[in-house]
This record gives sequence, C-alpha cells and structure tokens, in this order.
Amino acid sequence: MLKISRILHAGYLFETPQAQILFDPIFENPFSRNCHAYPSVEFDIEKIKQLKPTAIFISHHHDDHCSFDSLKLINRDVPIYMFCVHDEMFSLIRKLGFKHVHSLKLNEAIKLADLEVIARKALDADVDSLFQIKSQGLNILNVVDSWIDDETFDLLLKQPPWDLIMWPFQTMREVEVLSPKRFKTEPQTLPDEWLEQLAKLKPKNLIPSSCQFRMEDWSWYNEAFFPISYEQFNREVKVVLPETHIVRLNPGKTISLNENVVTEDGPLEWITPLSDQNVDYKYNLSVIPQATGEISKHFSALTELEKNRVRKFCENLILNKFESLGPSEDPYFIKTRYWQLSLFDHTGSQQNHYYQLKEENIILLSDAPKSIDWITEVSEFKLLAALENGESLTSMYLRVICENEDVDILQDPLIRTLFSEGFAEYQKAQLKNII
Repeated sequence: MLKISRILHAGYLFETPQAQILFDPIFENPFSRNCHAYPSVEFDIEKIKQLKPTAIFISHHHDDHCSFDSLKLINRDVPIYMFCVHDEMFSLIRKLGFKHVHSLKLNEAIKLADLEVIARKALDADVDSLFQIKSQGLNILNVVDSWIDDETFDLLLKQPPWDLIMWPFQTMREVEVLSPKRFKTEPQTLPDEWLEQLAKLKPKNLIPSSCQFRMEDWSWYNEAFFPISYEQFNREVKVVLPETHIVRLNPGKTISLNENVVTEDGPLEWITPLSDQNVDYKYNLSVIPQATGEISKHFSALTELEKNRVRKFCENLILNKFESLGPSEDPYFIKTRYWQLSLFDHTGSQQNHYYQLKEENIILLSDAPKSIDWITEVSEFKLLAALENGESLTSMYLRVICENEDVDILQDPLIRTLFSEGFAEYQKAQLKNII
C-alpha cells in the first residue's frame, strides 16, 4: 500500500513500507511572501523538525517549490534530488548544510527502497521537470505545475496504465494582473490541450494539484488571479474522463492507494486545518483592480536607510543595470520612449522618476517630459523587497500602463532590470538570514 499526503501547493509526502519521500516541500504559511494556504492551515514546526524522510525531490528552483525557510527544518543528512540547469543552486543548498545534494538527470530512475522516481522533461525544459513515481506495481505521474511537451507526452503514452495523476488545475493570470486595462476578463475554461492529454492518458484516479493558495485577504488578485474552481475542474474533466475518480486532497489529508482503490487515511499530525477545508475559488469578471496607491497602504513605512536604498536604485543603479542588459527584445523600445516610474509609500503618496529610453540607452530626466509613453507603478516597500529579499514579480503588485497593446508587458524596464539576470535571489536572501 502507498500513502500520499498533501503538504501545500505542489508539496506531497509519499510513504511506503520502506520509504518516505518529500516532493517540493513547503512548510510555510504564507510562502513566497504573500501566498497563503487555501484552505487555511497551520504547521507544527517542532514536529516537522522530527521528520526523517528517506529523501527530498525538488522539481525546479522557483521559491514556491524550493524554499530554504522550509528546507532548514529538515535534517541535513537527508539527500536532496533536484532538477535544475544552474549548478549554483546545488552550491546554495550545500551552503544551507545539506551533505548529499544530487542533480536529477531526465529519464533516469532513482531507486530508493521500494520506490522509484523518474524526472521527465517539462515544456519549459530549462526550468521545470515532472515526476513519474513507481512503487508496488503502481504508476503515478506528478505534473507539478508544469505543462507537458509533445516529446514527453509521447513517452508517457507508452507507460500505461496510470493509477494516479496529479494535475495542476489553475491557469493563473500572472501576466494579466500586471496590466489589467490591456487584458479582457473573459470566462475561463481548462485549456483544450489539458483535456486532450488527460483523455489520452486515462488515469484511474486524478488529483487537482498545485496552485493551492490565495493572496492576502484584501487583495483584488483573489478575484482575478485564479480563474478555475475545483467544481469547474471536476465538471470539465468528467466530460472526457467519466470513469476517473477525482480526489480533492487538501493540506494535511492522506489517501492510501492500493491497486485501483483510493481510500482516505489518517491526517498528517503536523498540519492543522484552521477553517473550512472545502472552500473554492471565485473568479469575478467584474472585479475592479485596486489602485497601486491603495495597495501600498497595506505595507509598512520604510526607514530613512531603506528609502535611501530605493532612491539610489532609481537614480543610479537602474541606469547601469538597464544598459548592461542590451536592447529590449520588443521593437517598441528601439525608438525613443519616455518612461515614468511611480513609487508609492505607506500613505499612498506618489513620487515619480522620469527616464528617456532608446534601445539599451537610458537617461534620468530632471523634469517630467511633455508626453509619457510607458508608466510603471509599484510600492516602494515592494521595490525594496525585490532588491533586498529577492521577492518575485508575482507578489510585487507591480502595475504597467501603456496604450500600445502589442508590446510585451515583460519587457517593462523595471521588470527587466529586476528579473532578467538574477538567479535564486530569493534563496540567497534566505540563506543570509539563516547562516
């Protein structure tokens, strides 16, 4: 018999008679700064420290899958197997104190007692991986929060039957919320590709997986970021897989898988539910985005030292970094453009910085130009968090305003300077606070 317990988001515990394997373990609420467990739970940190897993497997380096504030709770003798194309990540994990850190090679099986794990290539091959898990005659696919490319899908079709698939059920609107005026809010459905792939894989059991979180209670993202509900996922999947058993596995819950039968098992003793566990996402087509100034009022005031850090970045460091990146990939920025960077403090007050852009060249202007082509809004608190703590774009509540709807939002000058070159900034910031 195989036991599978949900931890949080894409995190799972697999238990067999001979092994205990953690996948993408996150023991933080919130994690990634503003991702709150949904449904809400509480972790017993002392009990987590007593865990003795056989190994940890990590699908990729993103901070919602590889967080040092979670890994620091685990005994450093536990081996870690991770898929990552950057050798630097393995060095960082070793600096955290782990002695046995291994780079996963795609399509090569790792055998641990009575359990076998095979990393498979994801659509974004430079970032993600999937996991195929075999144990006691059972065949399981953990898609994590990736998409499956054609080559991997053809390989998986040759691996039936699938006793259980853990499939990401959200199509998060991560880019759309950055510039809400440019993106229409339309009724959302599961991608046709997902339904087609699931129909061909024909899993006996299916867990709607990953993306099990929400933002702060005050955040407009909660009505705009998560377009798919559990109810909708079940309804659409049942059309193509009427015989498949769909299992909602909330944090702390455990199932036992024995041949074709799934049964509920005892909960994890180190995860405590705090509210209704059957809550669902509600996507609001009429949601009104909060103004950046209003959002900024939810964050703390900066000290004078912190304000100087932000000011130095806006007046100096951003110029050097922008020019070091070379020209933008979007032809819009080849011509001269005037950019306004608006920072908001904890009172909602706005301070503007003006720049002239052309290809890789940038000039800080002393006065506002006659016309503005591009506006970027962000709270000074969140800008500092990105600079000092490696906070990711998803949690920054950054807002882009541009009348030209054809320009790639991710070519925004601030987004490029903050995120184009840095790797593992979140984990590096964590490491400074841990060691």
